[in-house]
Amino acid sequence: MIEIERAEGRWTVIINRPDKANSLTRDMLSGLADLAEEAARENVAAFVLTGRGKVFSAGADLDEARAGLATDPVWERLSGAIAALPGLSIAALNGTLAGGAFGMALACDLRLAVPGARFFYPVMKLGFLPQPSDPGRLAALVGPARAKLLLMGGAKITADEAYAFGLVDLVVPGEEMETTIDALVADAIAAPPQIRAGIKALCNGRPA
Repeated sequence: MIEIERAEGRWTVIINRPDKANSLTRDMLSGLADLAEEAARENVAAFVLTGRGKVFSAGADLDEARAGLATDPVWERLSGAIAALPGLSIAALNGTLAGGAFGMALACDLRLAVPGARFFYPVMKLGFLPQPSDPGRLAALVGPARAKLLLMGGAKITADEAYAFGLVDLVVPGEEMETTIDALVADAIAAPPQIRAGIKALCNGRPA
């Protein structure tokens, strides 16, 4: 249910469970974290996350969420692994982003979304706290008030609203997503690893 396409300098990781809105099991989350950690060890230049079908991910598999997945530390392991990547990470949101799936997208350097994508994180309604890193990363992108709008106000926003908020960086028609990603990752793939990692560190407020 997790696929990977490896090309020179670029890994594309695909959530492939479209019949279940790409909802995530613990095994899927562990597999995603394993791949992100492997990509860091191999100093992969570009790491792209996307999904099959019309939904990027609806978040946790409902049966596993009821059994404890909603508060499992595997979510934080995954987002931490993505945030630690030395290369350029991109969430290519092929559709709606919901619930705990926010964490992996927020941890990416860039977020691209198709026009029909919707965004909501109904964690308070469901009686759970968000994953520890999610509110801070969300507030850094959209501001504290809009973070509360999503996490406490139950807001469901469109791709255009997400772009206006700063949650996504580009709204891209589905048929143009691949060529857009190719253009965005080209310089990272061509750059020496130390330059790529150094620029990313400086952008994140750390020494190169």
